[in-house]
Amino acid sequence: MNAIRVKDLSKHYYLGETQPYSVRELLAGLFRRSSVEKGNRDLWALRDLSFDVAEGETVGIVGHNGAGKSTLLKIMSRITKPTSGTAEIRGRVGSLLEVGTGFHNELSGRENIYLNGAILGMKRVEIAKRFDRIVEFSEMEKFLDTPVKHYSTGMYMRLAFSIAAHLEPEVLIVDEVLAVGDIGFQKKCLRKMREVGQSGRTVFFVSHDMQAVARLCTRVIWLKDGMLKRDGDAKHVISEYLHERSETGAEKNWNDSETKPGNDVAKLLSVRVRDRAGATVSTADIRQPVGVEIAYEIETAGKVVVPGFQFYNEQGFCIFVSHDWYGGWGAKDRDAGIYKSTVWIPGNFLSEGAVFVTASAATYEPFETHFIERDAVTFNVIDSVDGENMRGDLTGPMPGAVRPKLEWQTVQDR
Repeated sequence: MNAIRVKDLSKHYYLGETQPYSVRELLAGLFRRSSVEKGNRDLWALRDLSFDVAEGETVGIVGHNGAGKSTLLKIMSRITKPTSGTAEIRGRVGSLLEVGTGFHNELSGRENIYLNGAILGMKRVEIAKRFDRIVEFSEMEKFLDTPVKHYSTGMYMRLAFSIAAHLEPEVLIVDEVLAVGDIGFQKKCLRKMREVGQSGRTVFFVSHDMQAVARLCTRVIWLKDGMLKRDGDAKHVISEYLHERSETGAEKNWNDSETKPGNDVAKLLSVRVRDRAGATVSTADIRQPVGVEIAYEIETAGKVVVPGFQFYNEQGFCIFVSHDWYGGWGAKDRDAGIYKSTVWIPGNFLSEGAVFVTASAATYEPFETHFIERDAVTFNVIDSVDGENMRGDLTGPMPGAVRPKLEWQTVQDR
C-alpha cells in the first residue's frame, strides 16, 4: 500500500512577489509592475511531478540548490499549497524542515513538545508516554523549561528531531537541517531514522551528503529544475547525480584572480589528473599508477602550507584522504611563489568506477584552511577483462571502494 502518492504536482511563484498582510501593503501592490511585467519573473519550483512511495520505504531526495526539494517537502508537510496537482499522504506526518518550524518561540521546550504532539493529533496522555524518551534522546533536559527563543540552532535541531522521530508519525520528513548539528548527534539521528524505516514507517530524507543518503536510503528521487530527473535504486541514481555534478572533467584551471579559491595566504591555480608521461587523462587502467597534480600560489610567506586531496567514489563515500605531510614540506615554511604537488596512487589499488577529487590546502598549527574545492576533478578507473587483471575470470559487478592486489599463499594441507 502506498504511504505517499504525488500526482502531476506543480508549484508556481512570481519572483519578488509577496503576500499582502495589511491594507497598506495591498494598496502599495496596486502601484507595482503590471502582471504582464511579472511574466518575465515566473518561477516553476515544481512542474508535473509524479511518484508513489510504499509504506516502509526510506527515500532520499537529491538535487542542486533550487531543484525544488524544499518546496516538495513543504507541500507534503501541508505548509505550502500546490499550484496544481496533488500530494496525498496516509497517516500522520512528522516534519523537520527549517530550524524552528513548528515551534512557538515564547513557549519552553517542554511546552513545545506537547504543542507538536497536539498538531499531530495526539492526545496528551500519548505524548506523556513518549516524553521521557524525547528528552533523553535530545540531551536537552537542562534547558527544557527555557523558552526556545533562547535556543541556538543546534539546540533547536536536537529537540525538533527528537520530537519528530519519537511521536511515531507514519511518515517522517527530514530536510537538510541535520547539517547544523554536531557530528555525534548527526550519527545518532541517522541511526534513529534507520530504526524508523525498519519499523515499517516511511522516511523522506533530503540531504547534500551523499554518504548519508547512500547509508540510509534504498531508493533515491533526483529532482532537477523542479522536475523528476531520475527515480530508482539509490546506488545507481547517486552515481548518475555525482557524474552530472562533476562539470570539470580531469582538469580545471582558475585563471581569473577574482575567482581563484583561497585567501591571502594561498590560492588554488589548477588541479589535473595525469599519467607518468605527464599527459592529462580522464581514465586510468586499474593496473597503472595515476597522479593528481595541484598547482597553488603562496602569497604570504612564513606559513607551513600543506596541500591535500580527498577521494570519493560514485556513491559519495570517502575512499581515502592524502596530504603532503611527509613529502619534505610538512614542517617547512613556504616562501612566496607558485608550487606544484603531485600525489601518486599506485596501480591495483582503486576499484573501477568514477573517482571524485576534492582539493585543499591548510596550515595545521594553528589549524587554518586556505582553500577547499569540492569535486575539483574526476576520473574513471577501468578494470580490463583482458590480460592480467584484478577480475580474474569474473565479468560481473565487483563491490568495494578499493581493489588491491594482495599476496595469497596456498598449500595442500593433506
